[in-house]
Amino acid sequence: MPISEQSFHALVILNLLFVTGAWCLARPSLPAAAVLTVVAVLWSRFNGPIEGRVLVSFNVAHGVTESDLLSIVAVVIAVVALWRVRRSR
Repeated sequence: MPISEQSFHALVILNLLFVTGAWCLARPSLPAAAVLTVVAVLWSRFNGPIEGRVLVSFNVAHGVTESDLLSIVAVVIAVVALWRVRRSR
């Protein structure tokens, strides 16, 4: 059974999120943190087909889902990477 185009794109962005997160952890740098932050924003915008349950609901149409937590973790990793780069200088 083929998957939808939106699901495929969401899975590609999810893989990019994991790869850039690993890159940022392995070799912290400004470019790695910047790319990870951009991919985290993309993930929060295009994760619709595989969002999961709503954890916090702001109103009927908006809330925080399980997959949105990955964007938060990615931004935290990017901030830690920037802190590590700054500390090493």
